[in-house]
Amino acid sequence: MDRLVSPDRLNDEDSSLRPKYLKDYIGQTKVKEMIDIYIKAAKKRDEPIDHTLLYGPPGLGKTTLAQIIANEMGVDITVTSGPAIEKTGDLAGILTQLKPGEVLFIDEIHRLPRYVEEMLYSAMEDYSLDIVVGKEQTSRTIRVDLVPFTLIGATTRYGDLSSPLRDRFGVVERLDYYTVEDLKNIVIRTAKIYDCKIDYEASVELARRSRGTPRIANRLFRRIRDFASIIGDGDITLDITKKALDKLDINPDGLDFRDIKYLKGIVENFKGGPVGIDAIASTIGEEASTIEDVYEPYLLQEGYIQRTPRGRIATEKTYKLLNVSYGGLL
Repeated sequence: MDRLVSPDRLNDEDSSLRPKYLKDYIGQTKVKEMIDIYIKAAKKRDEPIDHTLLYGPPGLGKTTLAQIIANEMGVDITVTSGPAIEKTGDLAGILTQLKPGEVLFIDEIHRLPRYVEEMLYSAMEDYSLDIVVGKEQTSRTIRVDLVPFTLIGATTRYGDLSSPLRDRFGVVERLDYYTVEDLKNIVIRTAKIYDCKIDYEASVELARRSRGTPRIANRLFRRIRDFASIIGDGDITLDITKKALDKLDINPDGLDFRDIKYLKGIVENFKGGPVGIDAIASTIGEEASTIEDVYEPYLLQEGYIQRTPRGRIATEKTYKLLNVSYGGLL
C-alpha cells in the first residue's frame, strides 16, 4: 500500500495542481526571489539561464520549479531522470535533439552513471560532445556542437554529487520544508482548483499534519475530500478533517504508523541509541536508503532523532511521543 505521508511521487498525482509561473508558486520565498532575478537577467541578455541545481527533501517542488523556469523563459522543457539515462548514447540522443535555449531537466541527477556524468561536463561548459566512434586502433573522436541550453538538475542527495558536476552549475538553490502558513495557502489554492469548499480551521489542521511538504498536503486533501463526500455534504470541515486524518493513522504532528515503528525500533530495541542505520533497517524490515531518504529528513527536522558519528539517537521528544520514561522523567 502506498504511504500517504511519503513525499515520493505516486501514480495518482494531479499535474493540474502545479503552478505554471512564479507568481502562482507559494512558499520558498528566497529561492523564488533569486530565480526571478536570474530569469530576468538572462532574458535581458537574450541568453539561456545558467545551469541550475535544485536540492532538498522530496516533494518540495523541484520539478515544478524547473517547469516554471522553462515557462518564464518561454522555452520548451525535456524531462528525464538519472536512472533513465543508462548509456552515453542515451544522453547524446537527448542533447542533440534540444532546441536553442531549451531546458533539460534531470531528476535524481545524483543517480547518473559516472561515465554518463563525465559526458555532461563538456556539454555544460562548451555546448559540445566528444563522441568516440570505432574500436581500438580504428577509434576516433568526433566533436558534435550543441545548441545553447539550460540543464536543471534536481537531487535529494546533494552530498552524493561529484565535485566536478556540482562546480558546473552556475545557480545552486536549496528548497526547505514549508511553513504551516504556506501549506495552508497551498491547501486553499488546491480547494479552489477542485471547486471544493474548505473551512479555514480545516486548512490549518491539514497543513499542520502535512510534514512541511506540498505533495503530501495535496495528497491528504484528496483523501479528506473523499471522507467529506461520504460522511458530510462535500464541504471540508475541521471535524471531518480530524476524523479523516485519525482514520488514516496520521497524528497531529504528521507522523504515521511507520514513523512510530521506526522510533519504537530505536527506543525499544536499542535503548534509544546510538544505533547504525543498517541495524534499524533490519529491525523494522525497511531498506536503509528508504529510511535515509523518506523517514529521517522530517524526523531530524522536527527533532525526534539526532545523527551522531556512532549512529541514530532518539531525543526526549520521541520519548514523550511514545510515553516512555526518559532520564527518569515521563
